[in-house]
Amino acid sequence: MFATVQELNQHFIELWREENTTFPDLGPHYTPQVQTENEKKLLQFMDQVEHILTNPPRSREDAKSVKLRLGVAFRYLAEETLGFTGSQLDLLPSEAFSEVSEEFVRKARTFDSRLSMEDIYQAARNAWTAHGLQWLLGLPVELTPSIFAYSLLYPYTDNYLDDPDIARVTKQAFNERLRQRLAGDRLAPVNAQELVIIDLVGMIEKQYSRVEDPAVFESLLAIYDAQSQSLNLLRGAAASGEVDVLGLSFYKGGTSVMADGYLASGSLDGAQRQYTFGHGILAQLLDDMEDLEEDRRAGRITVFSQPTDPTSLDAIANRTFHMSHTILKGLDCFAVDESVRELIRRGAALLLIDAIGRTDRYYTPSYLKQLEAHSPFRFSILKEQRNDFFKRHGSLVKWMEMFLLYGRF
Repeated sequence: MFATVQELNQHFIELWREENTTFPDLGPHYTPQVQTENEKKLLQFMDQVEHILTNPPRSREDAKSVKLRLGVAFRYLAEETLGFTGSQLDLLPSEAFSEVSEEFVRKARTFDSRLSMEDIYQAARNAWTAHGLQWLLGLPVELTPSIFAYSLLYPYTDNYLDDPDIARVTKQAFNERLRQRLAGDRLAPVNAQELVIIDLVGMIEKQYSRVEDPAVFESLLAIYDAQSQSLNLLRGAAASGEVDVLGLSFYKGGTSVMADGYLASGSLDGAQRQYTFGHGILAQLLDDMEDLEEDRRAGRITVFSQPTDPTSLDAIANRTFHMSHTILKGLDCFAVDESVRELIRRGAALLLIDAIGRTDRYYTPSYLKQLEAHSPFRFSILKEQRNDFFKRHGSLVKWMEMFLLYGRF
């Protein structure tokens, strides 16, 4: 497994270096007039969301009605402003995703009532990736013990390792014991946090056999190894020139989603393994693009936080768009309709465009102007709506609380 992982990582590093930095083909252009019309529809949708969040359902019937209305409103927005078609949206397992999301929130709260909604949201994001892979692989979209356990490991381990206030030697000791547990060792927990982690790994062991499904556990050790090495991305650990930022970033992202794939199905063929690894790299690049400002403040070195010249960031963003296109060609290994593959590719481009719009002060004005012409909405309007929503409801936590509320009915 490790030789294969290293080969995969090197493969995508070489692809990245080969991608050009010219402005990519991002699909349709939006005139200012079209953007203005789209923004009216966006504001109408946000008004509906605001009404739901300030008037939560009081019964099972209310909850079902709210979910139905919200689904219809979002579908309208997606078709009218984002360019998706009704036939594309009909192929998505929307109802199944809604059900497993509600189930995840309920189970997470039952597992550990001390988890914050922010923690649950972070964990749920990984579960959504695994559920998406279940669907691509032709498997039932369901919350398995392994997907639940692996996703919850994130708030217990990832945030701990990313915390700049915790000494590196302490993190290394924690990491070594985590490695031993992932390798199958039976450990006596030294604290409450370690007890939780031991229990979560045990859930995976109950679903998959270390003898019959070795690749599952090898993939977990791979993401562990990547997490350990990513400690070097803290600026205090080494100067940026002394760290393989690209290699470590790709290794961490790639192994994370590859593990999702193995936990979803137990096994992957070569093309599926390559796609999941690439998908993880793309997700890591998107996260690093979104977290550019936060990473700079925290002293975390990433592909995006490292450069200080806006022109360099323009070029890196362009390379990311081209890399996304290359990686998503790998969707051909799944037996899904071409219109769905096109929806995923279009969705990825919109996410990358939005991430740049959020951190616009780091890019050149000319680049932003060129990029904004491919956005259904002006960056300023999106930023205004997002800031207003966060002030009122605190990021996306309210959405997760709604899922929890629905699950009680």
